[in-house]
Amino acid sequence: MSFVTYTKKGIYCKPGKFYLDPWYPVDYAIISHGHADHARWGNKKYLCHHHSKPILQHRIGSHINVQSLGYNETIVINGVKVTFFPAGHIIGSAQIKLEYKGYVVVFTGDYKTQPDFLTVPFEPVKCHEFITESTFGLPIYKWKSEERLQQELIQWVLENQKKNRTSVFFGYSLGKAQRILKLVEHVAPIFVHNAIHKTNLAINSAGIELPKSELIMADFDKKKVQNKIVVLPPALLGSRMLKRIPNAATAICSGWMQIRGNRRWRGVDAGFVISDHADWDGLLQTIKETEAEKVYVTHGYQAVLSKYLNEKGIYAKELNTLYGEEELSKSEEAIEA
Repeated sequence: MSFVTYTKKGIYCKPGKFYLDPWYPVDYAIISHGHADHARWGNKKYLCHHHSKPILQHRIGSHINVQSLGYNETIVINGVKVTFFPAGHIIGSAQIKLEYKGYVVVFTGDYKTQPDFLTVPFEPVKCHEFITESTFGLPIYKWKSEERLQQELIQWVLENQKKNRTSVFFGYSLGKAQRILKLVEHVAPIFVHNAIHKTNLAINSAGIELPKSELIMADFDKKKVQNKIVVLPPALLGSRMLKRIPNAATAICSGWMQIRGNRRWRGVDAGFVISDHADWDGLLQTIKETEAEKVYVTHGYQAVLSKYLNEKGIYAKELNTLYGEEELSKSEEAIEA
């Protein structure tokens, strides 16, 4: 991998002397976004996008040494030009472009090519080497438009209201929860769990306005949430809080719903295919648009995607990383809840 190498601590830029989303503590970490599998505790110095800065401070600690950049803004680190480009994954997510002596490497972290109503849309970046995720790297994964998803969610809430039911959506506190809020913001009052509420406050502090929501406490007034909308983290499936919600209709929001179906999620009433990652077509289109000579495939279905690319005449190699825990492990935890 040219001037970027793979080490036990993570992906390392040798001339720049920094790591990209390292999974063990290092001196200098450039972070693609705020999810826990990419932004970890213990690094001496962090660099991220402006909108990710308060998220990192919220999740890792207010004391951390963190610098931030905007999109299309460049900083030179030990002769390496570092530029952030929109990744479309979650608020503040960035592709990291590295240029050294005319050679360009792009590290995506996680990304989504389909626009939504909240994040800055993805921008393809031309490069010599492209490091891509493959969370949903199978042909079966094809996402609906955000407009279609919004229609489905709104219709489900309206049907629940006719039956005097409270609509409860499950989504990760960073990324999925904010997207759900945006999709249903004008349908009914929205209540959110404390983990989501605190994340929203961090995002608000970056100057981003989110749909209005109210914190739901452990001892909430049942009548207050009746017929309304509640958004909870997946770990609260089967929880005491869920059981206290009157006449709850529950829905999982995840890309995994594409093939796993409602029966795998015990006791839920509905499932919506909502992912913050690129689908199969999005992965292939992006790789084509980068015009990369070499493609390195990280977490997800890396074996499938790299094999497909090689068969199409594109040099591709798998990279075994520790990414993917934010989406993979927590979704499985929810299945078992």
